[in-house]
Amino acid sequence: MMLLKRFWAETCYLSLPLPIIAAITPMRLQYTMITLHTNFGDIQIELNKDKAPVSSRNFKKYCEDGFYNGTIFHRVIKGFMIQGGGLTELMDEKETRAPITNEANRGLKNIAGTIAMARTDTPHSATAQFFINLDDNDFLDHTAKTNNGWGYAVFGKVTMGMDVVYKVAEVHTLSRMGHDDVPAETVMIERVTIEA
Repeated sequence: MMLLKRFWAETCYLSLPLPIIAAITPMRLQYTMITLHTNFGDIQIELNKDKAPVSSRNFKKYCEDGFYNGTIFHRVIKGFMIQGGGLTELMDEKETRAPITNEANRGLKNIAGTIAMARTDTPHSATAQFFINLDDNDFLDHTAKTNNGWGYAVFGKVTMGMDVVYKVAEVHTLSRMGHDDVPAETVMIERVTIEA
């Protein structure tokens, strides 16, 4: 059914007059849809390749490589965010590629339902881990090109499955193997699908 819908959409798109195709093609290429299939339900994410090209490419590459399969949401703070994408169920941290440039200064805001790159205290240290904002967290936005002001780079938003995100946010948490706010019940990304 999904392939049929996509075929129909592409057929309609290609049947448009060339000037219209030329006008809307940049808009079509601006977004990529990613679905995180978790044991709590599906979370669909729209990447913003226009405003956050480096972060979007980085996240998509990890998805394509199957990196997130079997990773968990290891940090959950109700009313703030849920974080995942780097640890296994045994709390082992996966080896990542090199850190990427922080794009928090490109205008996207940490509002409820957006996805952003997690990092250390160093501004340009994000690799694979990400978080989904549960509320409008403007204190995470870029304010200055300093260690304290760089902020956290938003690179997309949840388009379906915020009910799943809020369900994850309700789980009981505890401290485990040196990590705080770890869900007592495993919240796992079982697999990821991509629709460019």
